[in-house]
Amino acid sequence: MKLAVLVLEDEPGVRDALVRDLAPFADRVRVEAAEDVPDAWAVLDELEQDGDRLAVVLADHRLPGTTGVDFLVEVHADADTEEVRTVLVTGQADLEDTIRAVNRAGLHRYVAKPWDPDELRGIVREQLTHFVIDARIDPLPHLAVLDAAQVMEVLRGRGDR
Repeated sequence: MKLAVLVLEDEPGVRDALVRDLAPFADRVRVEAAEDVPDAWAVLDELEQDGDRLAVVLADHRLPGTTGVDFLVEVHADADTEEVRTVLVTGQADLEDTIRAVNRAGLHRYVAKPWDPDELRGIVREQLTHFVIDARIDPLPHLAVLDAAQVMEVLRGRGDR
């Protein structure tokens, strides 16, 4: 099983830049891109068929048809994906949309465009780590893309129980 990061972005240049900035994870994490919400659901179906597990969604807000926030709300409401870590990557979400993402989609992070690639990778590493810990997945196969210090701290704590 591989962990997966979904990049949901309708602008091809921005989507390509996000995927490129996540390239250091690609050896250990499946990085998938979608241009709209129906495409994103198709990616989730493909991940399930392949036995891989969605861990993090990076979603733009302004998309054709359904918004990124609406998608994140749906992901959070689905029992199969409710533990997925959600990150809004946008320059266009207003305060109401952002509040809805926090309250109804369990939004974990907000990244403003344009983003800093190192900061983005740090956020993805942090969210992958939280996902593995919260889902109680064996972290060892994924350690290269996780915050090793945080994982070790949690493992030491679990050993004390």
